[in-house]
Amino acid sequence: MKTCLGMLIALAAAAAFAAPQANPSMVVSTDWLASHLGDESLVILHVGSQKDYDAGHIPGARLLTLGDISITGERGLRLEMPPVETLERAFGRVGVTDAAKIVVYPGRDSVQSATRVWFTLDYLGLGARASLLDGGLAAWRAEARPLSSVAPGPEERKFTARPQPDRIVNAQWVSAHLNDGQVQVLDARLPEFYTGANAGSMPRAGHIPNARNVPYPSVFDEHGKLRPVDSLREILSAPGRRDPALTVSYCHIGYQATVLYFVARYLGLDARLYDGSFQDWSRRPEMPVEPAH
Repeated sequence: MKTCLGMLIALAAAAAFAAPQANPSMVVSTDWLASHLGDESLVILHVGSQKDYDAGHIPGARLLTLGDISITGERGLRLEMPPVETLERAFGRVGVTDAAKIVVYPGRDSVQSATRVWFTLDYLGLGARASLLDGGLAAWRAEARPLSSVAPGPEERKFTARPQPDRIVNAQWVSAHLNDGQVQVLDARLPEFYTGANAGSMPRAGHIPNARNVPYPSVFDEHGKLRPVDSLREILSAPGRRDPALTVSYCHIGYQATVLYFVARYLGLDARLYDGSFQDWSRRPEMPVEPAH
């Protein structure tokens, strides 16, 4: 009896420390998308400009710009989340419904534009129905798959938004958790901005104390596709440390940081986005900023 009890305790302990399970449905391949282009429930979102959309998009894709789903806030912060009603209208105009399977890809090389859209969908409660096209339009083109210059007809749909405001944190929340061992703060910017060598047009140069630099391009291979799950876990986890209870990412304006947010969610981690990011933090004199050691 004691032996059985001991085994149960050991199994429970092992489960508690097991790595979170990845969410493979969050990423689709070009093969998968090509074989599902005719699905009635499929909504493909080309994230970019009218110019690159007109130059060639995946057949059936609808154009969505970041301007459709963001605002400049009262304090001048860019790429802020607009009211839910604005987002409902924006996504409704591109065919999103409660039954939709959504695939997002960037119209150019800026994968962060697509992950920003995915993050917004996740904020609205649609993360489980949305996926990123691995490799984006570049991979689709490289495989000589068909492109279209024809926009689908206008479509006005509705869906039920279930906002998850806790997906977004502010400066006060980040400040209160800087020394919390259960929270890791990741800076998604390139090293020159993290170290403070380049202020990047911010009021102060450097980074949030205790934040670890994980440049957003590091999660992709040379072909622009996500690295294997084990490699992504190593990249997002501090050396010698288990997966933290919570991963918070930030960048300049809440754009590049959505790449790390997406990867964290893909790995099954609990993730948050500091949406104001360093544009907000660096203009607050009460918030500490430090260079890399």
